[in-house]
Amino acid sequence: MGLHAGTFARPDEETGSWDLVRAAQNGDSTAFGTLYDRYVDVVYRYVYFRLGDRELAEDITSETFLRALRRITSVSYQGRDVGAWFVTIARNIMFDHVKSSRYKLEVVTDEVSESGAAPFAGQTAAGDGPEQEALTSATREALLKCIAALGDDQRECVVLRFVQGLSLTETARIMKRNEGAIKALQHRAVRKLAQLLAPTWR
Repeated sequence: MGLHAGTFARPDEETGSWDLVRAAQNGDSTAFGTLYDRYVDVVYRYVYFRLGDRELAEDITSETFLRALRRITSVSYQGRDVGAWFVTIARNIMFDHVKSSRYKLEVVTDEVSESGAAPFAGQTAAGDGPEQEALTSATREALLKCIAALGDDQRECVVLRFVQGLSLTETARIMKRNEGAIKALQHRAVRKLAQLLAPTWR
């Protein structure tokens, strides 16, 4: 994960970022990838400097953008930079981590489901109405389908890291790659998911 210089966007970039959000909401398959590239280092640095753990920071950064993907249709201009929205998501995930006995990304395996379509966990709050529950369910199903559409190596990496919850070291051992290669594969897989998922909102 790169650590090149950069903070939140300049005022002119801020407007452009919200344009990218609207484009992603309208099904532009490259818009979210552009947002990912623009803000991934901002989110990573925020998490890393809070937790001091590079591997955990990378996990939380990836989960931040996956969660943002699932929520992109409901976000609207908030009078602040889009980066603040991503950082707020990351902050909430960090709080979840601190509260839990051990860190676990909020995905569940579909192996326990006869239909093979177990949802991603933790997205439907008790107070959500039927419309929100239906949207959440549809988004979960779309994300699972997109994971299935990844290339073999990317899909295996995502399943091992985020579905099975294995560490970077464990995943590297299973896939017979070095950890640097797994980090790069994970990075590409999250970007690819952004491109695959966007058309499902058309």
